[in-house]
Amino acid sequence: MTDTAPAYELAQVNIARLKHPLDSAELKDFVDGLDPVNAVADASDGFVWRLKSDSGNATDVPVLGDAWMIVNLSVWRDAEALTAFMYRGQHRELLARRREFFERLEEAVTALWWVPAGHRPAVAEAEDRLLHLRAHGPTPYAFTLRAPFAPGEEAAVSRSA
Repeated sequence: MTDTAPAYELAQVNIARLKHPLDSAELKDFVDGLDPVNAVADASDGFVWRLKSDSGNATDVPVLGDAWMIVNLSVWRDAEALTAFMYRGQHRELLARRREFFERLEEAVTALWWVPAGHRPAVAEAEDRLLHLRAHGPTPYAFTLRAPFAPGEEAAVSRSA
């Protein structure tokens, strides 16, 4: 039996607009949870990569020109690996408390897209995908967990256009 490397990996971006400064008492539980949650992500089956600055996370990486916005950008083997991480343990606990930490935004805050295996998306690419999802809804270019597309569909659509 031979293992074949996947041609595609799943990129995800998630943004959030803070209700308070990161060093505030109101965000202490969120900030204290970052390193443990990131460590679980890094060790998760199917995890490939995540954006981080010298701080070890991405809370100081600018996104969408908004100083109150934070970004999470990562790459996973597939949607199953991503959702297995998202909905368990401390990440699930913090996710359940997101309204305490972040403003409620009406537009999409999460986008997914397939990238060639080995590609590590930049924030500008993630912003483009998220803005495309907001403007056009789920497409092979940018989609959601609830409205997914298979790897390679974007290339098939572009070739047939």
